[in-house]
Amino acid sequence: MTIVENKTFDEERALYGSVNLVVKNCRFDGPADGESAFKECRDIRTEDCFFNLRYPFWHDEGAVINSCEMTELCRAALWYSHHVEITGSKLHGIKALRECAEVKMQDCHIVSPEFGWSVHGLEMRDCKAESEYFMMRSDKLNFDNVTLKGKYSFQYLEDSVFENCNFDTKDAFWHAKNVTVKSSVIKGEYLAWYCENVTFVNCKIIGTQPLCYCKGLKLVDCEMIDTDLSFERSEVEATLTAPIVSIKNPLSGHIYVPCVGEIIRDDPKSMGEVIVTKCRCA
Repeated sequence: MTIVENKTFDEERALYGSVNLVVKNCRFDGPADGESAFKECRDIRTEDCFFNLRYPFWHDEGAVINSCEMTELCRAALWYSHHVEITGSKLHGIKALRECAEVKMQDCHIVSPEFGWSVHGLEMRDCKAESEYFMMRSDKLNFDNVTLKGKYSFQYLEDSVFENCNFDTKDAFWHAKNVTVKSSVIKGEYLAWYCENVTFVNCKIIGTQPLCYCKGLKLVDCEMIDTDLSFERSEVEATLTAPIVSIKNPLSGHIYVPCVGEIIRDDPKSMGEVIVTKCRCA
C-alpha cells in the first residue's frame, strides 16, 4: 500500500487509476485547475484532505473518505462509484453524490443542491444536509438521525427506511414507493402526494395539504399539526393521536382521530371513513 502525505495536486487526473493508496493531509487545489483527481481508482483512502477542484471521485471502487472537506467548487464529487464510506466530512459542492451504490455516510455535513440522485443503497447516520431535490430517484436508503433542510426531497424514492430524523422540506416523498418513516418529524407543504405503500409510524407531521392522492398509505400513532385539507383522494388507514385542522375527501379506508376541525365532503367518490374518537372541535 502506497502512502502519500502533505502534498498539493492541481493537475488533471492527478492520481488516476491508483490502487491501494492512502492519501493524508493533501490539498487538491491550485492554478492548473485540474479535474478528476481519483478517477478509476480502487481501494483508496483519503484522510484530512482538502478538495477545491471538480469531479474527484468518479468510477471508483472501495473508497474511504475520512475528515475531508469538499468546497462549493468541488462539483459532482462522487459519481458512478460503489462501496464507498464517508465519515466526518463536509460535502459542499453541487451534485455531490450521483449514480453511486453501496455507500455509507456518518457524521457528515452536506450543502449540495441535487444531492444523491439515482443512488442505490445508502446508509446515512448522524448527518446534517441542506439540498434541493435531495435523493431523487434513489432506492434502498436507510437513514438514522438525519436532519434535512430543503425542497422537493425524496421524490420517486423506493424501498427505504427512515428513523429518528428531522426533515424540513417542501414536497417531500412525491411518488415514493414502499417507504417507512419512524419516530421522525416531517415539516413542509404538500407531503407525499402520489405516493404508494408509504407508512409513517409515531411521527409528527407539520404543514398544509399533506398526503393526497396516495395509495396504500398508513399512519400509526402519528400527530398532525397545522395540517389542513389532508388525505384528499387517498387510500388511507390512519390512527392519529392529536386534533387535526381538516380532512378532505379521503377516497377509501379509515382515519381515527380524537378531534377534527372540519371534514370536507364535496366529492361523491370520497368513501373513506373518519372516526372521531373523543370530541368534535369547534
